Order: sequence, then structure tokens, then C-alpha cells
Amino acid sequence: MDIVNWKGIMESLLFASGDEGLSVKELAKIMDIDEWKAREILEDLRKDYEEDPNRGIALIEVAGSFKLATKKENAVYLKRMVETPSSTSLSQAALETLTIIAYKQPITRAEIEEIRGVKTERPLQTLLAKGLIQEVGRKEGAGRPILYGTTEEFLDYFGLKDLKELPPLPDEGDVAPDEEDLFALRFEED
Repeated sequence: MDIVNWKGIMESLLFASGDEGLSVKELAKIMDIDEWKAREILEDLRKDYEEDPNRGIALIEVAGSFKLATKKENAVYLKRMVETPSSTSLSQAALETLTIIAYKQPITRAEIEEIRGVKTERPLQTLLAKGLIQEVGRKEGAGRPILYGTTEEFLDYFGLKDLKELPPLPDEGDVAPDEEDLFALRFEED
């Protein structure tokens, strides 16, 4: 008989949920278990993280949702990582996200994710840290999500006077442009 690794499954779900986290009800539904069982697994997982000083992750609850977060005692190192200028090129996910923002700004994270079809939390963090995008306001409506747009540093970096100088997007029937056509080549050169 197969033994199901419920803690491993739950950990994967919480990791994949990112900043949004998951409620006990959502976890129970996804895992096809009772809510009491989901709570039990959450508590075991929380204890694992708390009791092992070698773990850098904690299980936290915010407004009824559970999510994984870095331990507070590691904050100084995380701050250094974010503040350290990086000469590395952008990932494909960051390039895609940057392209969407450049052409569709102002745009919310949810709208970007709808276009890309995947979560964009990490690419957004990277682009914010590099100063290529910024928060430009809040969208009216439920939750008032953050709107993102490009920065002057973005224009300067790509040698643009304004956004009108961006290359035109292909028509729907056309083949998508090569990676070199938008921003990739510039980052690979550095």
C-alpha cells in the first residue's frame, strides 16, 4: 500500500501559492482530505520548521491563509541579496514580464499573469530590484491592486527617449519576434 507524503504535498502547494498562500479549506479541497486533517498536517509542518534551527523557512498565517516565508533571523542576508547590484542577465520570465509591462502599462500583476499564464511574483521582484519597473499607482476596484510601469532607468538602459520608440508588436497572424528583438540582446551584452 502506498503511503502518501501529505507534508511534502502541502509544502509544495504552499511554495507554489507564493505570497497569496492557501487557506485550510483550499488545502483540504486540493488535497482531497478533511479540513481537520489539513490543519493537522499544517501544524506538523510548522513544528518541523520551528524546531529545526537549520531551516531557513517558516510557516506563517496571514488573514486566514498559510504561506511559506523566510525566517526573520535571516533578514539581514536577504536584504544584502536585494541591495547587491547584480550584473546577471534577466531570466526569460523576467524578460517576458518586462515586455508585457512596457507595452501594456499601467498593468497589474494579475493582468500580467493572465497574459503569461504563470505566476510573476519573482520576475516582478527582480525587475523592481533592478529599477526597471516601479509601482505607478493602484487600480480602482476590489483590492485596489498595484499598477506597474517602466522607469526612466528602463528608458535610459535601452536607449529610448520615450515608450513610442519601442519596436512595434507583431500583428496577431505574424510570427512572434525573436528573443533578440525586444530586450534580451541588450541584457546579454552586459
